[in-house]
Amino acid sequence: MANKPNILIVYTGGTIGMIKDYKTGALKAFDFSRIIDKIPELEQLDCEIESISFDEPIDSSNMNTEYYINIVEIIEANYTNFDGFVILTGSDTMAYTSSAISFMIENLQKPIIFTGSQLPIGDLRTDAKENLITSIEIAASRRNNKPIISEVCLYFEYKLYRANRTTKISAEQFEAFASKNYPALAESGVHLNFNENVLLEFVPVDQQLIIRKKLVTDVVILKLFPGITEIVVAAILNIKNLKGVVLETYGAGNAPNKPWFLDLIKKAIQDKIKVVNVTQCSGGSVILGHYDTSVGLKSIGVISGIDMTTESAIAKLMYLLSEDLTDKSFKNYFQKSLRGEISEK
Repeated sequence: MANKPNILIVYTGGTIGMIKDYKTGALKAFDFSRIIDKIPELEQLDCEIESISFDEPIDSSNMNTEYYINIVEIIEANYTNFDGFVILTGSDTMAYTSSAISFMIENLQKPIIFTGSQLPIGDLRTDAKENLITSIEIAASRRNNKPIISEVCLYFEYKLYRANRTTKISAEQFEAFASKNYPALAESGVHLNFNENVLLEFVPVDQQLIIRKKLVTDVVILKLFPGITEIVVAAILNIKNLKGVVLETYGAGNAPNKPWFLDLIKKAIQDKIKVVNVTQCSGGSVILGHYDTSVGLKSIGVISGIDMTTESAIAKLMYLLSEDLTDKSFKNYFQKSLRGEISEK
């Protein structure tokens, strides 16, 4: 008989780890070593569960790249002893964090499932229990003695998504996340159904796990809006030590075709700043050159992010900028699917 899967819960902070003091009404951090006491249903799962918490749980608004490194170091230190990982973070920055982790871990052969909740674990109507229980069940799911999932995912409100395809869409609905450009990897109903034709292919067992901890944070997201001024764009592009820009454009990658705007972007690119183009729309793709208002961007060397989310684009930018690539290699890698983050034609 096969051994039960070992699952590690990593709690970094966020609403899911809070319980209410019913005397004062205040929220306080929950001790995850006593998780079975709070959610006895976990005993019914066919796996062994352990947990580890950040020394000081952080609010998702305080998430940064140093904490990304803490997360991957916990996974690295425990990788051989566990069959799957459930990472609990605040939902506000979960799409950013999980996208970044997907790029920081190469040749992943085990599931890493991010989840959280909109209400604390002790609330009467909480979504925390279902999100946590199903995330653990997914992390423990195996077929032919291999994990069904071997990528970084995000589970919320009955749906499992590829993490680097997600965006938070609601601050108050339980269905807080969406993946507009890629289908759900699994759906939880009466049965837990995996959409196996959209999962990443399993990495061969002889491929060694690679953890990348260098991220370049000298980057910015520049969101266009009607009326944006030359002074504002120039100030952003002249930020000291700036290395990369995620340009959030209109529709299929369109931007003002005014000379001042194109000249500023062109100068930034000449100054070795990488400029990548993603759409502001919640779904769809950048198609540079499709409209006249994106021909100029294409001609001066702006890199298309195709159908990447902003969260994934900023994470990928941080990752690739640390790799000392030529301009041509950078563009090739940015427009290539490395972790399933982009739809290749």
